[in-house]
Amino acid sequence: MLEFLWNLGAFIVALGLLVTVHEFGHFWVARRCGVKVERFSIGFGQPIWRRVGTDGTEYVVAAIPLGGYVKMLDGRVDDLPPGMESQAFDRKPVMQRIAVVAAGPLANFALALILLYAMFMVGVPSVKPVMATPPEQSIAAQAGVSEHSIITAVGDNAVQDWETLNLALAAYIGEDSIPLTLDEQGVNRQRILNTRDWAFDPERHSLPDSLGLTLWRPEITTELAMVDEAGAAYAAGLREGDVVTHIDGKPVNWEDLAELIAASPEQALVFEVERNGATQRTVVTPVAVLEQGERLGRIGVAPLQAAWPPAYLVDQRFGPFAAMSQAAGRTWELTTLTLGTFGKLLTGDLSVKNLGGPIAIAQGAGASAGVGLVYFLGFLAMLSVNLGIINLFPLPVLDGGHLLYYFIELFTGKPVPEKAQEVGFRIGSALLLLLMSIAIVNDVARL
Repeated sequence: MLEFLWNLGAFIVALGLLVTVHEFGHFWVARRCGVKVERFSIGFGQPIWRRVGTDGTEYVVAAIPLGGYVKMLDGRVDDLPPGMESQAFDRKPVMQRIAVVAAGPLANFALALILLYAMFMVGVPSVKPVMATPPEQSIAAQAGVSEHSIITAVGDNAVQDWETLNLALAAYIGEDSIPLTLDEQGVNRQRILNTRDWAFDPERHSLPDSLGLTLWRPEITTELAMVDEAGAAYAAGLREGDVVTHIDGKPVNWEDLAELIAASPEQALVFEVERNGATQRTVVTPVAVLEQGERLGRIGVAPLQAAWPPAYLVDQRFGPFAAMSQAAGRTWELTTLTLGTFGKLLTGDLSVKNLGGPIAIAQGAGASAGVGLVYFLGFLAMLSVNLGIINLFPLPVLDGGHLLYYFIELFTGKPVPEKAQEVGFRIGSALLLLLMSIAIVNDVARL
């Protein structure tokens, strides 16, 4: 329940910020073009807060936080009061109407740039993409990727950490090969991943893992870093700092220990631990829990992981000017990646199972916020770029559809007939509803 509330809160904060900035883009440019703005609403449905400004605009926060809108005076839907014809949106020159509509998506790109700038100024602590030994017969193993090699580039894209590796690999979905540059004990080598038979399933693996590119991690010890006071281990007398050496007389590492506990629900296990230089024995009975339909044992402990070697750590922190350059580059990278992803969805190179809806967004928001501020900023920037691009799709119910009509008017000198616009709106609504339905079905399937 606590996780649900955390994800919901992060989702509302994320979506509220993105929608507010998007609608403010429309609002700000409309006001500069002399358009009368009647209402600025964040959310839909019943207002929970409202205020009329000195400018005559009604500012509203509504109960359903899944979008927002800017209502402008428009002769196509309103009876224009005498003397206010010049303030109606539809009476403005076509270039001004294009500017007002385009301002929303452009505001989202600007927000992404600002968020990434803040992220790089604060600093992004991460680890270099140091490889573990790839699984046998994996694509990485067949390409000769070895343990402790460091991926420094994917194609022409430099790689600094695990996140930039994921972004760079995503651009190659649907390609027959992926060129890697690796630092192998100080020597740069080229490795080519053969991806002709690569089947990426986001429900089963992360993008690197599906290729056999597994991040090297320091050893996970059998020293207990956490013992839950409500768990079976604490009840049996285990405490933080204990080092588990044997279970039922057999020496164990952490992997052995975790597998044995999971396989032994409600079965007594004899633990041998070292505490303050002395050896002690105690009987622990794992409680049974049901996870994804499987009955597993749990005792409520977490291990101590050895420290990362300093040479493997990276902190991407930049000064004011360098941070702006990094933010611009990352914004462009996210833009091209998003466009490429949608292109691959259309061509079938990427399955529609990769689409995510509000549940996926909420989970991503909660997870990134839980890790830290800089990761939440990066997640918001990615969402903002996605929102900007989606709104530029030439579907009549979106900003891009309106822009399509206005560009046709710009070049022909005549507005698109209302009947043609109405047909377009119906088709666009149906397509958008289909995409949203697929995304929500995918969300539910992943739960």
